[in-house]
Amino acid sequence: MDDHARTPLRDAHTDREAAKSTPDTAQTRAPAYRLAFTDDDFMCRDELRPVRLQLELLKPELLLDEAGIISTIVLFGGARIPKPANKDKARTKTLADLSRFYDETREFARLMTLKSMKGGGTEDVIVTGGGPGVMEAGNRGAIDAGGHSIGLNIVLPFEQAPNEYVTPELCFNFHYFAIRKMHFLMRAKAICVFPGGFGTMDELFEALTLIQTGRMKRVPFLLFGRAFWEKIINWEALADAGTISADDLDLFRFVETADEAMETIENWKETGARAEIPGR
Repeated sequence: MDDHARTPLRDAHTDREAAKSTPDTAQTRAPAYRLAFTDDDFMCRDELRPVRLQLELLKPELLLDEAGIISTIVLFGGARIPKPANKDKARTKTLADLSRFYDETREFARLMTLKSMKGGGTEDVIVTGGGPGVMEAGNRGAIDAGGHSIGLNIVLPFEQAPNEYVTPELCFNFHYFAIRKMHFLMRAKAICVFPGGFGTMDELFEALTLIQTGRMKRVPFLLFGRAFWEKIINWEALADAGTISADDLDLFRFVETADEAMETIENWKETGARAEIPGR
C-alpha cells in the first residue's frame, strides 16, 4: 500500500499540493491562511522550538530505521586534521604530525565496513559528523570497502557542505547540537575518538559522562593517539584529585593504529563497568 494512503482520510501531501492552486485572493495571500506545516515562518517561531526538536529527533530516526541500520561505530575527530599529502600546508607542525590519523581513520573505517558488510551491512555502520578532516576520512574508508556510511552534519556559520564520501541517503543536517549528539549515541556499538578541538572534546566528554553515570550502556571507547590525549588532558591528575574515580580511567583505551583498534574492540573486556540503564 502507498505510504500516503494508509487511512481513508485525505493525506497531508494531497492538501499541500492542493494549496498551491488556491485562488489568489487577499485572504489566501495572508500568512494566517498557510497550512501550518508548510509555513516556514510559523515553524521557525520561538514557540515552536519543542516541535522542531521533536522533528529533528524523529526524521533521522525514521530514515535510519527504514534503511535497516541497527548499530553504528561512532567516529569523532577534528575537521582540521589534514590528509598526509597536504600536511605541508598545515597551520602548525602539530597538525602536520597529526595527519597520520587521517590514514588511520580511513583504514579503520575500511576494515570495520568490511566486517559490517559480511553481516549484511546493518550492524557496525560507520557514522561521522559528515565534515572534513577525520570525518571525511571515516566516510571515505567506508567507500573504499564498497559500503555505506552515515554523516550527521550541522549548520555552522563558517562551514560546511557534507564531505563527498557520505552515503547521500544517510546524510543528515541538524540545527540542534544536542539532538545531533543523541543520534551519534543512540545506535553506538563502539566510540572512537581521534585528535580534535573543542567539538571533539565536547563529544568525548558527553559520551564518557553518560557511560560513567550509567545513563548509557558501556561500549568499547577508544582514544587514538595516546601522546596527544595525555598532553591535552591530565587524566591521572583528575583521578589523583578525586574528581573522578580511579576506575573511571578504565572506561577507555588508548590505541595508535586501525589494526590495534579492531583488535581492541574485538577483545573488549568490561572491567570496572558501572550499572547500565537499558534502552535508548
